[in-house]
Amino acid sequence: MKNYIKHDEWRVVESGFHAEFNEITESLMSLGNGKMGQRGNFEERYSGKTLQGNYVAGVWFPDKTRVGWWKNGYPNYFAKVINSINWIGIDVEIDGEMVDLAKCEILEFYRELHMQHGHLMRFCKVRLQNGKEIRIESIRFCSITHDEIGHIEYEIIPVNFDGKIKITPYLDGNVQNRDSNYNEYFWDEISKSSASNRAFLHVKTKGNKFGVEQFDVATGMDLEICLAGQKQEISFEPVQSEKYVGLTFEIEAKAMQSVRVLKKVALHNSNNFFPDYLVSECTKSLDAVVGLKMQTLQRAAWKAKWENCDIKIEGDESAQQGIRFNIFHLLQTYTGQDARLNIGPKGFTGEKYGGVTYWDTEAYCIPFYLSAADHSVARNLLVYRHNHLQKAILNGQKLGFSKGAALYPMVTMNGEECHNEWEITFEEIHRNGAIAYAIHDYINYTGDESYLNEFGLEVLISISRFWSQRITWSQNLDKFVMLGVTGPNEYENNVNNNWYTNYIAVWTLKYTLEAIEKVKENAEDYVKVKSELHFQEKEETDRWKDIIEKMHFPYDQERQVFLQQDGFLDKELLSVDDIVQHRPINQNWSWDRILRSCFIKQADVLQGLYFFEDDFDMDTQRRNFDFYEPMTVHESSLSPCVHTILACKLDKIEKAYEMYVRTARLDLDDYNNDTEDGLHITSMAGTWMSVVKGFGGMRVKNTKLHLNPILPDNWQSLTFRIGLKDNLLEIGIGKEGVIIKNLSEKSVEISLFGSDITVAGQEEFVKCTVEN
Repeated sequence: MKNYIKHDEWRVVESGFHAEFNEITESLMSLGNGKMGQRGNFEERYSGKTLQGNYVAGVWFPDKTRVGWWKNGYPNYFAKVINSINWIGIDVEIDGEMVDLAKCEILEFYRELHMQHGHLMRFCKVRLQNGKEIRIESIRFCSITHDEIGHIEYEIIPVNFDGKIKITPYLDGNVQNRDSNYNEYFWDEISKSSASNRAFLHVKTKGNKFGVEQFDVATGMDLEICLAGQKQEISFEPVQSEKYVGLTFEIEAKAMQSVRVLKKVALHNSNNFFPDYLVSECTKSLDAVVGLKMQTLQRAAWKAKWENCDIKIEGDESAQQGIRFNIFHLLQTYTGQDARLNIGPKGFTGEKYGGVTYWDTEAYCIPFYLSAADHSVARNLLVYRHNHLQKAILNGQKLGFSKGAALYPMVTMNGEECHNEWEITFEEIHRNGAIAYAIHDYINYTGDESYLNEFGLEVLISISRFWSQRITWSQNLDKFVMLGVTGPNEYENNVNNNWYTNYIAVWTLKYTLEAIEKVKENAEDYVKVKSELHFQEKEETDRWKDIIEKMHFPYDQERQVFLQQDGFLDKELLSVDDIVQHRPINQNWSWDRILRSCFIKQADVLQGLYFFEDDFDMDTQRRNFDFYEPMTVHESSLSPCVHTILACKLDKIEKAYEMYVRTARLDLDDYNNDTEDGLHITSMAGTWMSVVKGFGGMRVKNTKLHLNPILPDNWQSLTFRIGLKDNLLEIGIGKEGVIIKNLSEKSVEISLFGSDITVAGQEEFVKCTVEN
């Protein structure tokens, strides 16, 4: 673990420059606004360890799949979110020496991400090789109120000299990704131009042989220069080369006199406008923010966001920083305004995993957005999957399934599978179940049954058709079985009868049968679905009912636990305490050794107990937790949150807190030595669940809120806000009791520790004991 980041309730602070951790800090201090984002790179040049990253939501490139032995059904390409135009760049030159922080002597340094205000701020004092000293101060953000605008305030102060400073703000499309396309460049130039204090660059992704659409991106910059606080009339000199445009100027400055560059950038792409209009749209966007107090607007917008979903922890600054850090990055990654977009595992913070959609969205992110944002945000995440239904059916066809059976991709940008590891691409099919579960989760939380009629039932029937065909009858067991799968625990491949996969498949069939009966209440809607899907109700549902009745679930009678898969007990059963010196095993063991071991990457059986907790009594949950948790190495970021929630329910508060700290500070402390690649955005929603569903004991059942809170010993209090239908509620949990404030006008009925209460609009309810 790293411990150079200062603990602070609202800020992520690096005091003093840690060059060896710079890529980690760049990840931590990434910015975004749902449409675009960037890593926390320096504006001026830096030749040291850095990962340049500027990303545009929905803009990507196909990376050719290359494998040693091709298998039928492999996708042709792997989708990658690509590094886009570098719009933050500002070159600074003094007496012929280019400012490069890797080559300067750093005398003072301070960098912070201010999560409350939504900006990145930096201060440093450096000595150049020519002996001249300068101070640099900068504030940068991606605007929330104008989500096509990036804003930079960059100030240079000569410390020990008078003289000319040459400055070149620029836009640069000569960018690559570190981990894809074999060092190819992605962009062709369409146009560049400059006039007065503005410059524009329009690029287009290179052609590809996969039939994937190309994307255009245009960026425009507007400059304003001040000397000692006074705006200057500057004659800029254009600097142009291939895919590059800059505006250079020289200015005379005296010692301790500031030179301030205000650089506003507009960015548009062809997902939203025809390519021919992109530059003119950038001009309109820049015109629209002239004279606006962008910092003031940014602070107000973030204040409004935090009012709906802030979590306050008293008595534990580390825990407080961790949860706000996670919420901040979730809020700036996805806003839910565009159903064509989804949430990449790294968001706008790095390249790893390609920025594509995984099952993380349905299993982890939807619960957060249901509670922390307008319900339309979570609905759009579900609409995204419905929009890809036909491609999911085509994906199933490629693997030999028929009659409208849908297998949603493990990894996708546009609905096509683009993951090239066979044991995941072909076998980690539990992702289908997570999508079905998300439909249930959304309707259960919001009561919006119109979604089921309009979109949901089509998806459920198509997924159920897949399960029906994927499941096999075993004469030996006289049961239905599921062969050759990979469960959530990816440290097991090609197993038979993964308990979680079998269970969520059967649950999906049950839920689809319920959904059919619900939609039948509106005969017109049901007839439409039947017609569009050519659904043979009796024939298909009879098989589903047979599978439900006769499915095989591995179980150990002696221990009375569900077995992760057939043959799990053939392994040598060890505890993670037996291999402390080997962890993390994914960095120290061969893949063969991992596969033969009992060690579990992430919650698998326990994932099922979390999803379907009402199906199992407390003793069953406790036995399975006690059996599997000691073997879990948590080398997936998605794992600790599930364990936190279950541990809270089982009154294992020390284990719950241990797991919470691991998930909340996974990136801040670089637990898995991988933060430099980018943050674990989708698992950050799991951190929120750890607090609200874990310590808050929050559940929603048929749109009714249930609370069973429990407080760690070292926390003085926990306060969180959740949105439920038409209500915004604030839940306060302290040593003396629970306070529930209804911040809305309508009354709300809640179950608290199993007892029903009603809290009127704009009123509060106080219970003077905490039952843990």
